[in-house]
Amino acid sequence: MSRPDDLVAPVFAEEWGRLVAGLIGWCGDWELAEEAAQEAFARAVEVWPRNGVPTTPAAWLTTVARNAVRDRLRRRGTEAAKLALIAATSDDEPAPPSGFPDERLRLIFTCAHPALPMPGRVALTLRTLCGLSVVEIARAFLVTESTMDKRLVRARAKIRAAAIPYRVPPAELLPERIDGVLAVLYLLFNEGYSASSGDELLRVDLSTEAIRLARLLHRMMPEPEVTGLLALLLLTDARRSARTEHGEIVPLAEQDRSRWDRAAVDEGRGLLADLSGPPGAYEVQARIALEHDRARAAAQTDWAAIARLYELLPATPVVELNRAVAIAEAYDVQLALGMVDQLEPELAGYHLFHATRADLAARTGDLTGAIAALDEAIRLAPTGPERRLLARRRAALTAE
Repeated sequence: MSRPDDLVAPVFAEEWGRLVAGLIGWCGDWELAEEAAQEAFARAVEVWPRNGVPTTPAAWLTTVARNAVRDRLRRRGTEAAKLALIAATSDDEPAPPSGFPDERLRLIFTCAHPALPMPGRVALTLRTLCGLSVVEIARAFLVTESTMDKRLVRARAKIRAAAIPYRVPPAELLPERIDGVLAVLYLLFNEGYSASSGDELLRVDLSTEAIRLARLLHRMMPEPEVTGLLALLLLTDARRSARTEHGEIVPLAEQDRSRWDRAAVDEGRGLLADLSGPPGAYEVQARIALEHDRARAAAQTDWAAIARLYELLPATPVVELNRAVAIAEAYDVQLALGMVDQLEPELAGYHLFHATRADLAARTGDLTGAIAALDEAIRLAPTGPERRLLARRRAALTAE
């Protein structure tokens, strides 16, 4: 699916998920809804530059997409009953109430069907409902584009073969789907906060949408991990305005902390204060974010506390990489470098692995190793701002 041009792109960012979710609720066919939404945006790319953006773009897109659904059903000719039902539905007729405050959140829940493996649930939702490309999702999962494409194909095939219904699960089944829903919102936010491709680091539309949906979910299900996720998103997003300057990345240690959103920090801190009992993964990550946010200067960061918090998380390669950074700051750079070296088999294709190794190697005096690691990090970095930041670090090392 190609991106709409510059005129349509802002509407795409705002309306894609809403359009697809509404179409699925209307016609009951996941793939047909996605195809019709793609056709509607393709028509927008063709028509809007010539005629101007409609007064109500969402209504225009919905009308075009619903007509596309009807046309496809007519061409198939084998679904007369469905066509008759849809044909009898007015284009401005609202969807039946579902008990969910937002159609997109409802569709995320229905996509999180336990018959699909967790990676397939998350990837399919990010692709279909959030409009992310296969490349973007693959980078979020640290897998190749080919692997992710096959994963999406298998997920769709499973839906067809098992005749999985896309409907709101009853209340007693909602908890078994919550992990998939939280994973979708987490990755959606991450893609907005640190884009996986292109020349822009931030995609504010995605991170803002993730926070909005997390708020809705928290109102519906104020469970500990939902609370933890919302706190994590708020405490991380609080630093957004200081993360870039004139399109260039500002590293955390160099950010102007007076530009951080203290209202978001206070809200996130308040959410964490309401939690008790053994912490889940999102709560732990939120508490790590809070340690950064409460430090008025980088030198005041309690890295020992951060290292202890990382020990509470599942020891995935990325978690261990981040724990090594905390250990380097709190205790011993050489120890941290040894930890990082052990992660190379799993993280050799991850640019931040090489960037971290470069920093630690430089701090131990190994400038040759640091420059080699930076070269690899630059080669793997997915966005222009990240490549330029790494290039500046390399230039600084070679000037020493």
